[in-house]
Amino acid sequence: MKIKRSIIQIDDELCDGCGNCVPSCAEGAIEIIDGKAKVIADKYCDGLGACLGECPQGALSIIEREADDFDEEAVEELLKEKEIKDKSKKAPETLACGCPSAAMKTFPMNNMHPGKQASPASGGPSALGHWPVQINLVPAGAPFLRDADLLIAADCVPVAYPSFHADFLKGKAVMIGCPKFDDAQGYVEKLSQVFKESGIKSITSVVMEVPCCSGLPMIIGKALEKSGMDIPFEEVVVSAQGEILS
Repeated sequence: MKIKRSIIQIDDELCDGCGNCVPSCAEGAIEIIDGKAKVIADKYCDGLGACLGECPQGALSIIEREADDFDEEAVEELLKEKEIKDKSKKAPETLACGCPSAAMKTFPMNNMHPGKQASPASGGPSALGHWPVQINLVPAGAPFLRDADLLIAADCVPVAYPSFHADFLKGKAVMIGCPKFDDAQGYVEKLSQVFKESGIKSITSVVMEVPCCSGLPMIIGKALEKSGMDIPFEEVVVSAQGEILS
């Protein structure tokens, strides 16, 4: 039944698809579709505006218009469907070369293959101590996360910042992802599980200066809130030219 009520409106011209608003909507009403935030159905939006303050572009507002009434039962069903979907995601298939992308490996940091040397331009040997590193692929209970100092980086950072290994990665476990194109709510769930299960000692978030990257610290904050854990959390912002801005 349609009634006149408050509901969220998203300005397509202002929205840059950063995804900040997605995890802030507890009803799951907002998704990123074709690079833009969308209210997937009026019945899922309660119109209270919890998502408003998360948009760096000011693309969200509350208006009054004719819309389907808010349906709590439909929201419960939607959230259950999303939870089932997240749990049913299959592990990546083994590639034709026989190299499974999610196969866990740990190796001594700064230890290269025998006979190999770091390029002089690289600034030194690798500080990576485990595989995989992508947020979706790292199991929440991975042994290399246990009691670790955790680095959570936007996936563009290692390209822009030349001393990523020496300045950020050394001595830390790492998880990387893209807050714009990946599933923000899925990241909240995964990181929340990591924080609850792994005894993480500290979290460092490193992101780019672009607006869409600001979603990653917000995702981490939501995951900390959901996990109920009190973990020291530091944020670092890097410019496109590889300078630390804050």
